[in-house]
Amino acid sequence: MVIAGGGTGGHLFPGLATARELTRRHPEADILFVTGERRMETRILERSGYGQVSIRVQPLKGRGWAGGLAAVLALPGSMVHARRILKRFVPRAVLGVGGYSSGPVCLAARTLGIPTAIHEQNSFPGLTNRLLCRIVDRVFISFEESRTRFPAGRVVLTGNPVREEILRIEPRRIDPERPLSVLVVGGSQGARAVNTAVADALVLMKARGAAVRVVHQTGDADYDRVLGLYTDRGLRGVVKPFIEEMAEAYAQADLVVGRAGASTVTELAALGKPSILIPFPHAANNHQVTNARALADAGGSVLLLQADLDGSTLADLLTRYAMDREPLRRMSVRAREKARPEAARTIVNQIEALMRLGSGRRSGS
Repeated sequence: MVIAGGGTGGHLFPGLATARELTRRHPEADILFVTGERRMETRILERSGYGQVSIRVQPLKGRGWAGGLAAVLALPGSMVHARRILKRFVPRAVLGVGGYSSGPVCLAARTLGIPTAIHEQNSFPGLTNRLLCRIVDRVFISFEESRTRFPAGRVVLTGNPVREEILRIEPRRIDPERPLSVLVVGGSQGARAVNTAVADALVLMKARGAAVRVVHQTGDADYDRVLGLYTDRGLRGVVKPFIEEMAEAYAQADLVVGRAGASTVTELAALGKPSILIPFPHAANNHQVTNARALADAGGSVLLLQADLDGSTLADLLTRYAMDREPLRRMSVRAREKARPEAARTIVNQIEALMRLGSGRRSGS
């Protein structure tokens, strides 16, 4: 099987969860990830044990007319490269998990007659999946809200697969006798506005004498600046550009502060983790706000728009939870009610059906 896509951890992590479920059922399965050329994609996959190859492909959106034209002109070359990979690997199915690198691979699979599916993690589909949905055999969705964006008859509501190591986390008892433990995750690429607001909030909380323990993932680009803020202001916390052991970080957290990417929202629901979600305001079609609302409207999270975000607002919220943990307990229960822990199993069931369909095609039945 080939799993194609990437660009962010939010695309790759569900692909990894799906791969591991397929491997659990079929230990002999050979799975290849086809991604773009970003270092982050390699870093996420290099410890997985699965093969990876990269194709040169460019995004269509957000680059102006000249960048968009260059991306279109590069597409035939990407298609040729993708066909070469598929002919060499001979997969029985291809799964696109979003991100622009999945486009040429899914298109190439279609031209070769390979059964193909896509998975949409967000509540509003990305451009690649909106383009691919009419030529693939199945469309897997994570949120019911996205169903109307795809052709009827091909859509299966599966939820968003969560990595097995995260699903295995033992629930942490929220103990008011311990300092409030906060995990800050701006996504795999970080979030400058969130990073700044957290550092400002910690200064205010320090002045108030509110005890808090912080583990802060900054993203590579903002790591030096944020580490400098902690050092210059005498703040205590674990500051990392990227957290490799995310399961352990989640396990120790009473509260998560971060963006509202689909994988983050899904993991919070699966774990019943209370959260303050600050959607990225420039996400395509504002999908992070919709993602966050799915959890916040159920009472499992607090939705804080970036326009309303500053150190004082965040410090008030954190201080409230440091002083009274009961709202966090209620939030935890409500978040867990939104979980779909069977998502990877459902997707693999569907992929196995596609593989049987492909076998039927090849045998002429």
